[in-house]
Amino acid sequence: MSLYRPNPPPARNGVGASCVVLAPGPWATMLDYLVQRFPGVAAATWAQRLNNGDVVDDHSQVITSDTAFEAGRRLYYYRAVPSEPPIPFEAVVLWQDAHLMVVDKPHFLPVMPSGKYLQETVLIRLKNALGLDALSPIHRIDRDTAGLVLFSKQVASRAAYQNLFRSRQVDKTYECIAPWNPDLPWPVTRQSRIEPAAHFMQQTEVDGAPNALTHITPIEVQGALARYALKPVTGQRHQLRVHMAALGLPIVGDGIYPTLTPEGSADYSQPLQLLAKSIAFTDPLTGEPRQFESAKKLRGLAEVSLETTFLPP
Repeated sequence: MSLYRPNPPPARNGVGASCVVLAPGPWATMLDYLVQRFPGVAAATWAQRLNNGDVVDDHSQVITSDTAFEAGRRLYYYRAVPSEPPIPFEAVVLWQDAHLMVVDKPHFLPVMPSGKYLQETVLIRLKNALGLDALSPIHRIDRDTAGLVLFSKQVASRAAYQNLFRSRQVDKTYECIAPWNPDLPWPVTRQSRIEPAAHFMQQTEVDGAPNALTHITPIEVQGALARYALKPVTGQRHQLRVHMAALGLPIVGDGIYPTLTPEGSADYSQPLQLLAKSIAFTDPLTGEPRQFESAKKLRGLAEVSLETTFLPP
C-alpha cells in the first residue's frame, strides 16, 4: 500500500480510501490487475466496485472494468466488509484538547480497521460520532487488550506525539493476571528478540539481538494466581503476551499464547486479563506533564477461574 496519498477522495462513513500504485505487468485491464493483486477479494466483488464507481485515480477519474491497465497509476478504493460482526462494547473518551484525545478502550474492540473489522473499531466509531476526519491513533493496543489509547486530532501536530513513542519518552504501565511462580527471581526483566511466527496471528522469541524489553513485577498474589505490573520499554507486536508466555505464565484468557484457538471463538464472558492501565509523558507542544489512568479494572483474583488459567508445570 502507498503511504504517499495525493488528492485522496473523501472518507465514506468515517473510512478513508485505501491506495495502491500499479506495478508494471502484463495485465490488459485494471480489473485483471486488481483481481491478481488482491486474491482475497473475489473478481465479482472488484467488478461490482468498479461498476459502482468506487475506484478512482488521483485525478478523481473513475476506473471501470474495461479501463486499460497503466503501470504507475495511483488508484484509490474503498475497502468493504461483507458481514461485520457487531461488538457490544463502547470506548470512552477520558480527556481531549485541540490536538490529543485519550480513549479508554474495552476488551474485544479493535483500535482501527483490520481483517474483518471496519466500522466496529474505535477509530471509525469516533470519527463518525464526533466528525473528526483527521483522527488517527498515535499507537495501538491489541483488540483483546483493554485500556488507554492516544489519538491525534490534527495532522500538523501528529508527528510530535508519534516521536514520543519512537524515542521511548512515554511511561506505560499495564496490568495482567497470570499464574504465579514463586521460584522466579522477582522482579523479572524479560529481554529477547521477537519476530513473526509461522502462523500470522502469532509472534515468537528467536535467537539474535534483543528488540523487546519488559519489566515485570508482581503486585498481588493469591494462591496459584498473581496480578502483575508490566512496563514495556519497547513496543513489539504482542510483546507482553509473548514475554509472559515465555516465562511459563500465559495471561489468563489468552487465546493466542501459548495455544492458538480457532478464530471466532472469542467468549465475551472471559476477556484477556490484560489492561493498559496508565500512561505518562511530557506534552511536546505545551511542555506540561500528562498522566492518564484507565477507569477499567481487571477481575479480582478470587473471581478468576483456575480452569481458564494455564498453570506452570
